[in-house]
Amino acid sequence: MNEIIANDDRVPADPAPVIAVSELADSCVNFVVRTWVNATDYWNVYFDTHEQVKLRFDEVGISILYPQTDVHIHRVEAS
Repeated sequence: MNEIIANDDRVPADPAPVIAVSELADSCVNFVVRTWVNATDYWNVYFDTHEQVKLRFDEVGISILYPQTDVHIHRVEAS
């Protein structure tokens, strides 16, 4: 994540970006990435950063967990 942010010309080096673990959740580790950007660049940086993190995680074999529910259906025969 540091590399992705450092390589984005829209994100200034000063003040320094913050990348931290924000939560150790039930089945995952949540990170927060906070940077300063020009207001006009905010949403583009936001979406581009998400995409780049996902692509980089895929490259290095880090999978993103999603909530999963297993449903089991049992048939009861009427008598």
